[in-house]
Amino acid sequence: MNVARQARTGGARAPRPALASFLGVFSATLLCFLAIGAVLPVLPRYVTGPIGAGDIAVGIVIGAFAITALVSRPLGGRLADTRGRKAVHTWGMLVCVLGGALLFLPFGVPGLLLARLVVGFGDGWVFTAGVTWIVDLAPAARRGQAIGVFGLAIWGGLTFGSVVGEGFYALGGYDAVWAFATVAPLFGVLVARTIDEGTAHVQPVEEELAAAEMGLRTGPQGPAAGADGASAAEHGRRRWIPREAVRPGVALALANVGYGTMAGFVVLLLDQRGIGHGAATFTIFAGSVVLSRLVVGTLPDRIGPRRSAFGAGLVQACGLAIVGAAHSWPVAIVGAVVMGAGMSLVFPSLALIVVRRIGEDRRGAAMGAFTSFFDLGVGLGAPFAGLVASLGGGGNYPAAFYAGAALCALGACIGFVSSRGVAAAQA
Repeated sequence: MNVARQARTGGARAPRPALASFLGVFSATLLCFLAIGAVLPVLPRYVTGPIGAGDIAVGIVIGAFAITALVSRPLGGRLADTRGRKAVHTWGMLVCVLGGALLFLPFGVPGLLLARLVVGFGDGWVFTAGVTWIVDLAPAARRGQAIGVFGLAIWGGLTFGSVVGEGFYALGGYDAVWAFATVAPLFGVLVARTIDEGTAHVQPVEEELAAAEMGLRTGPQGPAAGADGASAAEHGRRRWIPREAVRPGVALALANVGYGTMAGFVVLLLDQRGIGHGAATFTIFAGSVVLSRLVVGTLPDRIGPRRSAFGAGLVQACGLAIVGAAHSWPVAIVGAVVMGAGMSLVFPSLALIVVRRIGEDRRGAAMGAFTSFFDLGVGLGAPFAGLVASLGGGGNYPAAFYAGAALCALGACIGFVSSRGVAAAQA
């Protein structure tokens, strides 16, 4: 009984976070995503300039990485369960090193496409193994906060990486940017080599909750077996997409439709209304995500991931609707801040739901499947918003924002019912 109580509260017997290891994983991941972010603002100029291709080629090259990232995340998660988090995290960064080096090849759009596909594959492994490793290191009572802080390595890398990329381009042209994209993940590998993997074990109460969620009952003869003699747990391991990750993943994908709408159309919306400052509005939104995670990042742990996911999704939907209705820049800023505050907690809340439903031996596979929904939402968000905006003759950008808000609200409801069994067991 005492063990269960301490596992719930993160008491004295619960493992404390290995701060040095946490910082190491964070730093290595940040270096890798700085490299990915540095390339993004430079590639369009390279494709339309020296390569001489058009806007369609720009879109294909920029978006290609999402294809392999979507595929590599579940695979990387399963490998992280069998080969270790550190190994897969390091392999992913080495793949990103290769992707950066391929940018030097003079093969035009096909060469750039190959480089982006390789980087996407590495990105999937780095993200999945990194977030699973962070969960292992964090005590049970602070896992939601740890996931949120780790996500800042992704956001920070992509955001500040674009600034770094512009700086290297100004100093040495395209080759300087490609060199940074190759060397930065290599430094991440060197950082990762110094980290003690030091994974913490799942608390007994969490194992019981995960077993209850899967419908297992442990008795004198062990876990219930199916007709073929295989346990339900063994059947779960064979699933490419663990069912524990499906509903939280769908909720995440719907939330990221809102992100795709904001990223793709806030500039067009505000320009259409004569407001302008669309790029600055998006920057304020991104800053709100970062600041909110630092200020209220403990909410999923304190009030529970189910409530946190529901509230965050609704707040995100409200912010998106406010931006869609804005007829002045101050109102657009309010919407961007509100949306960022909501979105800051969506991923850590839903990820914590998955973590609490799964055992440690399948955590990597579940997180790999869950994070693949992130790419799915981002990949479909902007095209969906574009389809809505094109209805009625085109240029209907407010409708795109309202539709995105509706999907965010739907995702909030799905997130709310994603862990009813876990929430009841913990109450």
